[in-house]
Amino acid sequence: MSSTFDVVLTASFWAATLRISAPLLFGTIGELICERAGVLNLGIEGIMTAGALSGWLTVYYGADLWTGVGVAALVGAAFGLLHGVLTVSLGLSQHVTGIGISLLGTSLSYFSFRLLITSTATPTIKPFSAVRVPFLADLPIIGPVLFEQSPLLYLALALAITVAYVLYRTPFGLALRMVGENAMAADAQGVSVTGVRIAAVIVGSAIMAIGGAFLTLSAFNAFFVNLVNGRGWICVALVVFSSWNPIRAILASVFFAALEALQIRLQQGSGVLPYQFFLMLPYLVSIIALIAVARRVAGPQSLMVPFRRGER
Repeated sequence: MSSTFDVVLTASFWAATLRISAPLLFGTIGELICERAGVLNLGIEGIMTAGALSGWLTVYYGADLWTGVGVAALVGAAFGLLHGVLTVSLGLSQHVTGIGISLLGTSLSYFSFRLLITSTATPTIKPFSAVRVPFLADLPIIGPVLFEQSPLLYLALALAITVAYVLYRTPFGLALRMVGENAMAADAQGVSVTGVRIAAVIVGSAIMAIGGAFLTLSAFNAFFVNLVNGRGWICVALVVFSSWNPIRAILASVFFAALEALQIRLQQGSGVLPYQFFLMLPYLVSIIALIAVARRVAGPQSLMVPFRRGER
């Protein structure tokens, strides 16, 4: 037990926690935007995988890293547009469509990778380097944790704060929340429910794809099969865990990332318990916490409810 506390109290542990939380935060914020507008986007796993590949391929073929991030966002937006048209405009099942988008994005990414990369050895790129903030990075403990990280981590934090401001302080944020709570009332006030929902899914999917690009452009330097490894599904749960609040989404992402970082270190230091126990530990604790939170929170009232003007 004392060794566990020693691990948690180190600066390297919390620095690793923030790095692990970045793709989760991107995915959670993207999913949160979709659900706030009343659309469940279960295509997140495939969208993150497509973002990871497209961003990596862009850099691999000679573009700079930020261009790779931009291309990943555009690919995610394209998947979001497809999902929005099918679920919002055509009113198809959000569950079935989302799973189909996820399978399409994942399978298409793996097929494209095998088609374009024929070498037996996995090629690599030079990923984002950690940005060291002058003076602040020299502060004890918090310096290397907060001020010596990937620029994409800072982008994720900035996006979460920006989304919180837009949701709660701007007319568009009010319209988006109103569409997710009561689409009929929003339509009666002259708000284009279809337009707002499709726009939300496009923007949310673009942010999800950047989360996937983080894995290939910052966390790793290559693309490989099963890279996303279920992070998209975790993000769907983290939206509920954060009560559909962008600021709480930061805390939820850090919480799960801390469990993930802890299990890696416990796995390395334990010779008694099988490693599978430590692999399941973050998910087990998250499920317990999710059950405790889900009993006290309620999501958007129009979530997964298709809107058809004139119908009650």
